[in-house]
Amino acid sequence: MSRVKLHDLEFELFIPEAEVNAAVDRLARELKVKYEGKRPLFIGVLNGAFFFAAELMKRLDIECEITFVKVASYLGTNSTGRVTDLIGLNERLEGRHVVVVEDIVDTGNTVKHILDALTDHHPASVSIATLLFKPDAYKQTLPIEHVAVRIPNDFVVGSGLDHDGLGRNLPGIYRIIQ
Repeated sequence: MSRVKLHDLEFELFIPEAEVNAAVDRLARELKVKYEGKRPLFIGVLNGAFFFAAELMKRLDIECEITFVKVASYLGTNSTGRVTDLIGLNERLEGRHVVVVEDIVDTGNTVKHILDALTDHHPASVSIATLLFKPDAYKQTLPIEHVAVRIPNDFVVGSGLDHDGLGRNLPGIYRIIQ
C-alpha cells in the first residue's frame, strides 16, 4: 500500500517497514553496548511509542525493565505547545539508568517536560531513544542520543504514529501529501 487516506488527509509511503526494522535493529545494538550490565529502565511514552518500545525491547538481550508514561502535546497535525501529564511514573528511579523511549521527537517540548520531571527522582543517567527525529523542528538543547531515523519536518504516521487516532497500525512510515 503506497497511499492511504486517514480522515481528511492523504499520506504516501515514506520509509518502508524493512527500513524501519533495520533502523530499530541498529539502535538496539547501540543500546545493548551502552547499557549491558547496567539494568536500565526504559520509559515508553504512550500512545505512540508503544509499537517502537515493543520492537526495541524484543531486540534487547540485556537485563532491563520497561514502564510507560502518557503525555499529550498534539491536536490534529499540530503541536499545541503544551504538554500535559496524563499517567504518571510509579517506579523508583534513584540511581537507575533511564532511557526515555519516544516514537518521534520534533519540537522537543515533550522530551524536555519528561526529563525535567525525571530529574527530581535522581536517576544515575537519563538518555533519549527515538524512532524518528526531526532536527529542523527541534527547539531544545537537550541531546537526543539514540536516533533510529532522522526525517525532515513533515507530518508522518505509521509504526505507532497517528493522525487523530488513525494510522498507528500502518507498517512503515507514511508522510502527508501536501
